[in-house]
Amino acid sequence: MSKDHQVRGVWDKLVNVFLWTFALLVLIPLLFMFTASTMPATEIMKMPYPWISKTFEWQNYWFGLCGADGSFLFIRNIFNSLLVATTVSITTVLLSALTGYGLAKFNFKGRNVVFLLMMATMMIPFEVIMIPLYMVTMNLGLQNTYLGLILPFLTTAFGVFMMRQSLLTFPDEILDAARIDGGGEIWIFSRIVLPNCGPAITTLAILTFRSQWDSLLWPLLVVQTEEMKTIPQYITKYMAETHTDEGIMMAIAVIASIPMFILFFTMSKYFISSNLYSSVKG
Repeated sequence: MSKDHQVRGVWDKLVNVFLWTFALLVLIPLLFMFTASTMPATEIMKMPYPWISKTFEWQNYWFGLCGADGSFLFIRNIFNSLLVATTVSITTVLLSALTGYGLAKFNFKGRNVVFLLMMATMMIPFEVIMIPLYMVTMNLGLQNTYLGLILPFLTTAFGVFMMRQSLLTFPDEILDAARIDGGGEIWIFSRIVLPNCGPAITTLAILTFRSQWDSLLWPLLVVQTEEMKTIPQYITKYMAETHTDEGIMMAIAVIASIPMFILFFTMSKYFISSNLYSSVKG
């Protein structure tokens, strides 16, 4: 074996050790969350931490679902978060893809100016526009409604930027051929462009869903009743209670994490997709 092969072998082993170490560092908090969700509070607070519980407190999940008052509001809050996050993800993907398609494939006066102005809004923190946005929501009578949670986030400048950059590489020849065959722009967009933007669409959908699923600040402003609150609000309320059971709190965190795990693992294959336009070219 040559010296270069030996050096490369050592280097590969070091890289593997680094990656496994990094993966363990990422997984340890998740493992702690899951194991703690099956423990009584007294075991969770022990030092050193007992990774294997002597008694499995599966009732933590039941108490987490039914809540301290037995009202099962957590299930309603889960539904609220699912509805808001799913709706916003769908509208963000569709509107961002449509806007990005127009900015990437149509030449019109002021196209670059429009794009730059949209990108400039990414530099403005949400806290700056939060109060004006809240006042508009109040004046429209959308406080404490699903529309009030969804409407301000129908699309994002980041989504437009992401879809535009992806569609810039879409072959113009395919679009021209479709137009020659008599296809309208809506038909081309829905039947050719969208089906072949899988990786970009999936990435944007996951990022948008996660952002809305974890959103706390805006729901705190818009929502007042317990029935309309989202999961982050429920967790915040539970943590603020006088007698908080750490095991139940971890069980709530596990339940709240399940949709994100399902979404990621079912759609992660699109992240590494390299045949972006293979179906069209075929």
